[in-house]
Amino acid sequence: MALKRLKEKTTKDVLWIYILSLLKEKDMYAYEIRDEIYRKFGFKPARITSYVVLYRLEKEGFVNSYWKGDRKYYSINLKGKKLLDEGIKYLKGMIEKISGKPFN
Repeated sequence: MALKRLKEKTTKDVLWIYILSLLKEKDMYAYEIRDEIYRKFGFKPARITSYVVLYRLEKEGFVNSYWKGDRKYYSINLKGKKLLDEGIKYLKGMIEKISGKPFN
């Protein structure tokens, strides 16, 4: 039960960090992002949840969007890259504190 809660808290509850990490690799459209999360990270967020998080990232200025044909693509911007770097730094620090070892 505790491990299940931990997995949910570090996946679905912080979906933004997964989305930004994917967008750092390449621009993507919303449905593609959801599939890539499953392929790369092994979990599939609810469709509505992933869209809500993506739209919030855009509204808060962490990603930009543009239309290519009939698809809306998203790209990470400088503000989003800074947020992603801060999130990764925070997670590494937590792992170091929990494990008592430096994170490589």
